This record gives sequence, C-alpha cells and structure tokens, in this order.
Amino acid sequence: MKKNRLGNSELFVSEIGFGCMSLTGNYTEDERIIHEAIDGGINYFDTADLYDFGLNEETVGKAIKEKRQDIILATKGGNEWGEGIDGWRWNPSKNYLKNAVKDSLRRLDTDYIDLYQLHGGTIEDPVDETIEAFEDLVKEGNIRYYGISSIRPNVIKAYAEKSNIVSIMMQYSLLDRRPEEWFSLINESNISVIARGPVAKGLLTDQFEQRLKEDGYLNYSNEELKKTLSDLKKEAESYGISLQQMALRYVAGQPAVAAAIPGASKLSQVKDNISSAEVPPLSEELGEKLQRITKEDFYENHRD
Repeated sequence: MKKNRLGNSELFVSEIGFGCMSLTGNYTEDERIIHEAIDGGINYFDTADLYDFGLNEETVGKAIKEKRQDIILATKGGNEWGEGIDGWRWNPSKNYLKNAVKDSLRRLDTDYIDLYQLHGGTIEDPVDETIEAFEDLVKEGNIRYYGISSIRPNVIKAYAEKSNIVSIMMQYSLLDRRPEEWFSLINESNISVIARGPVAKGLLTDQFEQRLKEDGYLNYSNEELKKTLSDLKKEAESYGISLQQMALRYVAGQPAVAAAIPGASKLSQVKDNISSAEVPPLSEELGEKLQRITKEDFYENHRD
C-alpha cells in the first residue's frame, strides 16, 4: 500500500489507516480485525485514551504487540476522567498531559508513541503551555511527534504558527468538505491532514439507504442527501468501483491528506477499506465532477 510522509516527520503512514474507535470491544474479534488490516498493508492505527475510557488503547496495544516495529501508533489525550469527575472534562494543561501520556504508554504496553495528538481544543486553552508539554515529551522520548485533532480554524492557525505539529486530524469526506478551505495553509506549513470519517458514518457506501436518517447529514436535508448519494453512486458505477472506494480515493487523493482513517468492526469492512488502495487515483475530471455534485462548505464558528 502507498505510504505518505506525515508532515515533515520521519513517519510514513499508509494512505488508508485504521480508526480504532470502531472496534467491537470483543478482544478476540478485534485482534482478528487489526491483524487483517496489518496483513493488508495498513500500518497507521489511531486510538485515544478516552475511547472506552482506556480499554480501546489496551485492546490495540495487545493486538499489535508482536508487530510494534511495523506500526505507526497514534493516540490522543486532553480529556480527563477519574474519581470526582462526572464523565470526563477537558484538561490541556502541561501537568495533566505529561501524566496522561504515561497512562497511555502503560495501556498500550509500549515504550513510545509515534504520534500523540491533542484531542480537541479551544483558543482559550493555554496553548503555549500545551506546546511545552508536547516538546518535553518528545525530548524525553515518550513520543516521537505530535499533532492536534481539531476542526476549529483559530486553533489550527495557532498551532500551525506556534508549534512543531506534523498533523491535523479533521473530519473530512465528500459530504463534509469544510477542511478544503484550509488545505493551502496546511500544505504551506508542512503539516499533513489525517482524515477521519471519510465514509461519513457509512453514508458513502453502496448500502447508504440503510444509513439514511430523517434529519439528513450536516447541512444536507434528507432529500438532498438521497439525491447526492444516488448521483455519487452512479458516478462510482460508471467508473467501475464502489461508492466507498470512490469516497476513500477522493479523500486520500488530496495532496494535503497523508491518511484517510475509516473504522471497521467486521473483517469484511477492513477488506473493503483496503480494496480502495488498489483503485487507481481518480481523474481530475472525475474529482471536479464530484465537487460539483457535493456542497462546498465552510466552518462558520471559531474563526477570526
């Protein structure tokens, strides 16, 4: 599978990665799914300490234990839970993040994390302090590189200007093209996008009728969504591929994107994801046609 350099780092990630939040919680089944992904050429696995309050990290850590040297392992932090906390709370402080990394290392059963990401963030956060925590963790050898997971323009700009982030995780798909506005800035800053949600919760698959809901999706009404998905499926069929393959190829084909990370809770879904890497890049003509079929949109909040 093609591998792309993540920002200006020495990490080369498979263009189709694996979003681990979708795992089943059944360790035996999850291990089979993860190993199928590795055998299919996927080397980038993305989890977070908040997923199942640490259990997801434990599952991933066990499953990749014997293949750790072949894996680019990413996790996220900044959401604190524990005694005296109702659910979880946001905490991007230096002290918390440095302790959270130690907990993630223990759960993942590894000596280092390849990519550690801030799991959210606002412009009111102590950004400089958070960056200090990341830089300390790199120097201490706990993490190799760091990034952020955010769709907020003012947060993205602040970290692009002030820090050494190598990646920005953003929800991005044919049905959510809001990140495209920021691709030029991201490219110019030698940062890569990690695209989560590239098949839009299963809407961008041939079985989209089963996923439709009355309230539509983002700024698509239900009727708009039905028509858009039908039109997209026709284009995929004329190209001789599935809607899912086309959706993943569109996202992975953007120069700013290093990896698209669909999830999978079944072996068949992993195989479907991997198959998209075998599809040739979409033509410029088809890409432009897909953009005409879908909506160009922008983040309206959290911007100057």
